[in-house]
Amino acid sequence: MTSPQDPGNPANTDPEATSAEAAEAAAAEAASADGAVDDATANTAEAEAAVEDAARDITDEAAAGEETVAENSLEAQLAERTEDLQRLNAEYTNYRRRTERDRQAVIETTKAKVLADFLPILDDMELARQHGDLNEGPLKAIADKLSGVLTSNQLTPFGAEGDAFDPEVHEAVQDLSTGDEQVIGTVLRRGYTVGERVVRTAMVIIADPAESADTAESPDSSDNAE
Repeated sequence: MTSPQDPGNPANTDPEATSAEAAEAAAAEAASADGAVDDATANTAEAEAAVEDAARDITDEAAAGEETVAENSLEAQLAERTEDLQRLNAEYTNYRRRTERDRQAVIETTKAKVLADFLPILDDMELARQHGDLNEGPLKAIADKLSGVLTSNQLTPFGAEGDAFDPEVHEAVQDLSTGDEQVIGTVLRRGYTVGERVVRTAMVIIADPAESADTAESPDSSDNAE
């Protein structure tokens, strides 16, 4: 068998040897390509996993933030409602007290007005007592019962001889006093109160205190003794 004179010429190359080398080269390239694809696929999977983890973390953080915001919002709403309830309760308490105070004032005013209508009857009874008409008998019993009912409703007389004169509750028709200290000398009409409310002033005559009168009489007594 004669060797070719130009062994490097592709035409003189063994086709079977050439095909094998080409196949090996192609296989190597394919393997390299497969490895690159595998690496790329692995990198892509890792990247996708990292993205998913990051997305999950962001979602968790967002959910936690929303939960915190929701809790803060609920606490704020609860505090606001509590404050509104406390303010409403205070307003209702003040309203109830004010209503009760006004109701008591109306009751006291009405009662004082009704009891004041009995004062002329009490004046007549006082005159009858001074004349001895109420010492005994049915009229005395009626007068005592009426006085008891009026007293039980806090109708109280004031203005007695010897009491200090008070222009706020005593109506003076005559002043017989000579000094700065003034007392009631004569009661012309008794005054009355219902509780702390004055329903009628007392009509009086002003005089000097009894002690002053006794002091003024003492020199005459001593002169007479001498």
